[in-house]
Amino acid sequence: MHISHYLTLSLTTLLLSACGDSATLSVAEGTGPTPVLPSPNKTLLPTVHIATAVGWHREAKPIVADGLQVNAYAENLKHPRWLYELPNGDVLVAETNAPPKPDSEKGIRQWIVGKVMAQAGAAVPSANRISLLQDNDKDGVAEVNKVFLEGLHSPFGMVLVGNHFYVANADSVVRYDYVDGQTEITSAGTKVLDLPGGPINHHWTKNIIANGDGSKLYITVGSNSNVAERGMENEVGRAAIWELDIATGQHRIFASGLRNPNGLTWEPTTNALWTVVNERDEIGSDLVPDYLTSVKDGGFYGWPYSYYGQHIDERVTPQNAELVASALVPDYALGPHTASLGLTWSEGNTLSDNFKNGMFIGQHGSWNRKPFSGYKVIFVPFNYGKPAGKPIDVLTGFVNDNNEAQGRPVGVVVGKDGSLLVADDVGNKIWRVTNQNVATKPN
Repeated sequence: MHISHYLTLSLTTLLLSACGDSATLSVAEGTGPTPVLPSPNKTLLPTVHIATAVGWHREAKPIVADGLQVNAYAENLKHPRWLYELPNGDVLVAETNAPPKPDSEKGIRQWIVGKVMAQAGAAVPSANRISLLQDNDKDGVAEVNKVFLEGLHSPFGMVLVGNHFYVANADSVVRYDYVDGQTEITSAGTKVLDLPGGPINHHWTKNIIANGDGSKLYITVGSNSNVAERGMENEVGRAAIWELDIATGQHRIFASGLRNPNGLTWEPTTNALWTVVNERDEIGSDLVPDYLTSVKDGGFYGWPYSYYGQHIDERVTPQNAELVASALVPDYALGPHTASLGLTWSEGNTLSDNFKNGMFIGQHGSWNRKPFSGYKVIFVPFNYGKPAGKPIDVLTGFVNDNNEAQGRPVGVVVGKDGSLLVADDVGNKIWRVTNQNVATKPN
């Protein structure tokens, strides 16, 4: 980085870090089925507290829970965000980032946001590709890393249904023909659905999942703003989970009022769809907790008018009393500003008995809270189809003793070999977590 750019970035960070507030509650108090929700604290400038992205130094790696071990499954990737495992065990990774912003988004506020994102390691150009990883000798390290599909538009979610491979780009769902064992797709895809996209596309990540019989797809579409400050006319179809009927091509809003849903998974006891949602910013370090929730057909979850049920956000005018009255309370809070993104059910993992029944969650880490929150992978235990107990740290140590981000976890998936794979978009690695008794190749 040129010295003048470094000084500008440092000065910006210093000025912003002097503003805002600090948390008065612990992350634990904002976690669980009944989080503490203090009064909003809106400051002149938002709290900005960033862990500067530095990557992993030499042999450094995350810290694992007792009884586990971690190694780098793949390295030298380009901003890996999301993971998907094919039935044959091949692992796909979306190397991706936000689409370019229009010139209209280049005012002073956007300039500051750009500097902040650069410091957090989130300003690299999108590779716009999905890569394929193979560990053919089963030593826990992928020796094959090749392009599976390229020329995409900020891809994120992926799912295979029969012989069709679906990709959720930032503005559309595209279908490709796929044959078992195929290691590269070169044929042209077919667009099956337009999604709310540019030119702003504030929350650009679109995830996708299929139901059990492969007849329907569910797609996450985040809001186009923090709290509808651009006007509700720019939020049509957003802050929602869409349902697409594959046979007919018809789609509808399955659930709404979800500010920025990302991870999607099925809970097998109840067959309910679950998601993790990033809640709103800029009303204090203690608000609002991100959350994990089951998703009810036709359910409304508050955004932008309220949070956690009927807690009104007074920044939003005009209000909608009828919608607020119907707002559902999420099942489980995940702490304020943790940026919980990755989500997968625990089935098939062989880590230990502590992780047999529940959800693994990748928490990308805060920018709007002082001190930091997130920057870890956690496990929320379940019983009878509902969260039951405190979260367990699986991977920590992404922020070092100098408050620098060595990595930031995003997508998580349980592999067919029983391991947990974690995409790290700052470390540019895929981490593999296993029981400490599993033999792996040393990194």
